Amino acid sequence: MQRSCKRNKQIAIREDKTIFSTGQKKLQNRYDFAQFLPRELTLKIFSELDIRSLANAAMTCKAWNDLIETSDSLWYNHCLTVLAVCKREVQWDRAHGLSWKVTLMRNYKKSNIKRAWLDGQYSHIHSAEELLHNSMCEMDADAWGEILKAELER
Repeated sequence: MQRSCKRNKQIAIREDKTIFSTGQKKLQNRYDFAQFLPRELTLKIFSELDIRSLANAAMTCKAWNDLIETSDSLWYNHCLTVLAVCKREVQWDRAHGLSWKVTLMRNYKKSNIKRAWLDGQYSHIHSAEELLHNSMCEMDADAWGEILKAELER
């Protein structure tokens, strides 16, 4: 069965979701906005995603993966949230030529844990055994110094 668009008789959509124009070959089997929209607009849409959704979108298909992996601008805004807590680490990574995506991946977990420490979420922990139930990562002496200073000020 074939349905026609009322406004534009040139475009038809079949039940199998194949989009085609009258008199033209089949364009595509799925609705993939990234193939039809300009690159800048597609990147704008992807830039609205959170980190997890962006990573999931990169796993959708090869075309999306290539676009997301090669677009440093998509990862830049997410790095700004990491930069607020891990300024020294992000600056070191960027000075050594790492991309925004790699910088984010290297520092994301550390920034979440450091932010939790600085916000006092671990202040109630009294022994190392209690820390085992919390997700931890390696931090350098400067990071632990910032955390210790925040704890002493509480």
